[in-house]
Amino acid sequence: MSHADLRLPQVQKLGQTSRTDVWWLQPLVVLLGLSAFGVYATWAAFQARDYFYHTGGAHYLSPFYSPLLYGAPHEPRWIDATLPSWWPSWMPFSAAFLILAGPGAMRFTCYYYRGAYYKAFWADPISCSVGEPKFRGEKYRGEYRLPLILQNIHRYVFYPAAAFVIVLFYDAFRAMWFTRPDGNGTEFGVGVGTLVLLLNATLLGGYTFGCHCARHQIGGYLDRMAGRPIRTACYTCVSWLNKRHMGWAWVSLVWVGWSDAYVRLLCKGVFTDFRIF
Repeated sequence: MSHADLRLPQVQKLGQTSRTDVWWLQPLVVLLGLSAFGVYATWAAFQARDYFYHTGGAHYLSPFYSPLLYGAPHEPRWIDATLPSWWPSWMPFSAAFLILAGPGAMRFTCYYYRGAYYKAFWADPISCSVGEPKFRGEKYRGEYRLPLILQNIHRYVFYPAAAFVIVLFYDAFRAMWFTRPDGNGTEFGVGVGTLVLLLNATLLGGYTFGCHCARHQIGGYLDRMAGRPIRTACYTCVSWLNKRHMGWAWVSLVWVGWSDAYVRLLCKGVFTDFRIF
C-alpha cells in the first residue's frame, strides 16, 4: 500500500479559534503536570540516596529505585556490588538509571499520553478547531517515519512494565514485615509506608494492565470469546480498566512520585512513619 503526504492548508494562526470555552486549560494542565513530574523524577534519580528507609524495623524501597540492582550491603540489592564494574569511573552513578527507562518508555509511548503531550508540548493539534503552529509546514506524516515510528515499541515495552508491577507488589509485601525490636527475625505489621507502597503497586497495575496491549493479549485478537469463561472474565476486567485508562494514567503518575517523596522524606527525618499495627 502506497503512502502519500496530505497537504492540509493552515488557515488559522496559532491559537486562533472561534471557540468560547476554556479550551487551553487541559493542554496547560498536561504541560505543567508532565513537566513537574519529569523534573522531579530526573532530580530524584540523580540523588542516588534516601531511597531505602529501614529505621524502626521498616523496609520501604522507593519505586524509582526498584528493583534495586546495585546498592549498599544493608540495602535489598540484587547484585552484590554498589555499582556495575563496567560503569565509567568519571560518570555519576545511580541505581535508578538502570531501571527508569523501562516504565518511562511505557508511558512515553502510551496511546493516551501520546495524544496528551502531542497537544500540550507540540500543539499538534493544541485542541480541536484551534490554529496550529505553521513552522511544521502543511505535511502530515503520521507515525510511520522517524522519529515517531519509534512509538511502535509500545507493544514490546508493555512486558517489562508488567514485570515492574510484579516487583513493586513484592516490595509492598516486603514492607509488611518489620524487623523485631530485638533484631531476631521479622514480624507482620502495617505502617503508613506499607499502604503507600501497596497503593502505588495497585495503581500502576491498574494503569499497566488496562493498556490496549494487555487487552489485545488477553483476548482482543480473537473473533469470539464464547466457550472461554476464564479468558472472558479477564477480558472483561481489562476492558473495565481500559475504559478508565486516562484516570489510571494520571493517578498512578502522581502516586508513584509521592511514593518516592514519602520514602525520601522519611530518610531525611522530616517526619516519622506511623506504625498502624
